[in-house]
Amino acid sequence: MKVQEIKFKDLSQNYSILVGNNILNLLSKKIKFLCPKTKKIALIFDKKVPNTYKKIILKNLKKYEIFTYNFNTSEKAKSIKTVTFLLDKLLSKKFNRSDLIIGVGGGIVGDLSGFVASIHKRGTNFINVPTTLLSQVDASIGGKTAVNSKFGKNLVGTFFQPKLVLTDISFLKSLPKKEMVCGYAEILKHAIISDKKFFNWLEINTNLIFKNNTKELIYAILKSCKIKLSFVTKDVNEKNSRMILNFGHTFAHAIEIENNYSKNVTHGEAVLSGMMLETKLSFVQKLCNKNTLDRIKKIYKMNNLDYTTKKYSNYNKINSLIPFLKNDKKNEDEKINFILLKQIGKTTQPNKYKITTEKLRSNINHVTQC
Repeated sequence: MKVQEIKFKDLSQNYSILVGNNILNLLSKKIKFLCPKTKKIALIFDKKVPNTYKKIILKNLKKYEIFTYNFNTSEKAKSIKTVTFLLDKLLSKKFNRSDLIIGVGGGIVGDLSGFVASIHKRGTNFINVPTTLLSQVDASIGGKTAVNSKFGKNLVGTFFQPKLVLTDISFLKSLPKKEMVCGYAEILKHAIISDKKFFNWLEINTNLIFKNNTKELIYAILKSCKIKLSFVTKDVNEKNSRMILNFGHTFAHAIEIENNYSKNVTHGEAVLSGMMLETKLSFVQKLCNKNTLDRIKKIYKMNNLDYTTKKYSNYNKINSLIPFLKNDKKNEDEKINFILLKQIGKTTQPNKYKITTEKLRSNINHVTQC
């Protein structure tokens, strides 16, 4: 059982991200070391996590007083109402700050349980066990926690680092292709914004990721986590350079809101749509060249990901997103704050490329022709 370790460090905190295959049995040992005063553990499960894995975790933690909560996860469930429910449960069970909350599931469970941990008695121990490819390469890294508001996605949240992230790729064997695509979107994004060599590797090896090949999966997850951490450690509270990680997300969040967070469009599919729209906009604005656009279009086509771009390939559909774009949390004024692409591995800087809605509308026809 080979375990790879990545360490997050800043001035106030450090923690490890452990990546490997069939490594759930490490949980008890790690808790004993990291949270020696813990007596009670709240396990917040995504209902979709197979019972096999739940049993392994429960067996591992049998010496603790355990409370389990299972959720049918959806963006609609990622709400203040759910947070209040969980806080009431923790307070009624007399949880202390030295006790522990563990989120076991995808990004929604990680965001939700991390947010609850951050505000329960001003900060309770938290461990994240991400079970989807998306959460393993993105949501579990960096300490951002949040729930949604009727005004938009992730508008109520905190920055709160976990004690540990335990990434076991054995969970991925139970995922449908749609969920693997969802996580791959963030892997591809990390390559596009930061690492041309990694993008070159993905051009050759993406099909092996979708085949769940252990070696390629672990490499892609580790590489992706390291790229995200390189941004996070420079800008923990997302005031500047970390915002580059939002490439593709300005359009993606608008797509999700327009679709009312429907399961028909996953977050990753929205990100794939958003990255393509923002790459095309970059080309129209003469920030990147045709070769850059063509290479990204090719990796979509080679791996049957271009279905995500078809719905948003005409003027009316793109124009329908503009009201939602205006409420993006990166915006500081009436203009829409985009991260756009200069070349594979390099983007524009945060707050340096803002577009009025009028200018964006005038560019839509050019975008649809790319």
